[in-house]
Amino acid sequence: MIRFLSSASKRAQLQNIVVLALVMLAAFTAAMAQEPDEVIKTETSLVQLNVGVVDHQGHAVTTLARTDFAVYEDGVLRPIEQFEPTEAPFSLVLLLDMSGSTITFRQQIQQAAIRFLDALTPDDRVAVVQFNGKGVKSLLSFTDNRNRLAYAITLAGGAGETPFYDALKFSLKELAKEGKRRKAIVVLTDGLDTEVRKKDRDAVSKSQTDDDVATIIKPENTPQLNSVLNEADRQGVAIFPLALPSGDPKRLPLPDPAITAMYVAARSRMQLLADRTGGRLNEIHSLDSLARLYAEVAADLRSLYSIAYQPPNQNVHDGKWRSIRIEVARQNLIVRTKPGYFKR
Repeated sequence: MIRFLSSASKRAQLQNIVVLALVMLAAFTAAMAQEPDEVIKTETSLVQLNVGVVDHQGHAVTTLARTDFAVYEDGVLRPIEQFEPTEAPFSLVLLLDMSGSTITFRQQIQQAAIRFLDALTPDDRVAVVQFNGKGVKSLLSFTDNRNRLAYAITLAGGAGETPFYDALKFSLKELAKEGKRRKAIVVLTDGLDTEVRKKDRDAVSKSQTDDDVATIIKPENTPQLNSVLNEADRQGVAIFPLALPSGDPKRLPLPDPAITAMYVAARSRMQLLADRTGGRLNEIHSLDSLARLYAEVAADLRSLYSIAYQPPNQNVHDGKWRSIRIEVARQNLIVRTKPGYFKR
């Protein structure tokens, strides 16, 4: 049997539909009204700094408080919004170059990396990532389980090309998932990225004299490098390159000007990665010193303060350089952090 609704029933049903629509519209309007506030409250506009402090003997000073620091951007004092003492834990990517240039000393690399884990604190979270001719691969996501991390390091292997900057970008994406924790990348590599090296080779091939070869490559203008630096700036990631001797321009068997220029440029980029992020470049002169250098990196991490401040004119993105200076209240102390950033 087919039943037809009465006029009163139809009107009641229509009224219910209208009321439901109005409720949904009000909820949507409220959500849209809140969205700008949520964007304003995000902390991505804060400038993140990793700050090391030593005395004149080079000994780390790890007992300073928030009130001991003053931060200046372009000479203007800025309020410190966030402060993390040196003992705050890190989320860290252990990035391993498994390209063809590291085949002959894989065992030393793995043993030193495993010993590095022992120098970290129990609350530090570590991810293991490798890169080689097959690309970039995560061997283990962030964890504080040292046994699982040690096993992941033993799985590292491969050969072929060196996608160094792709690996750094991958590591930064992984670190972005770690929230507000302090962040760092410790990367063992010769720094001779395959794609960047091709562009360097094209550049030196156009030079007319040996003097031109030495100056034609501008490492600071490398797009891949600047992409990494911009994201590291945004997240406050400190990068600690461990530079393998296979990429040392002083160790080249033949003093060819073009090859030397490419190696010098690659090493300069690694220095920029460290300087611009508050990390440190450690050059490996002997594989026997690899474990010691890993231990020094762990000590560097344990001596870093993390500071975030609100920049002036935070909505201005003109691409210009902003200089940073930090002062401490105590005398005769030396402060190390990144010198500034480009406001992009």
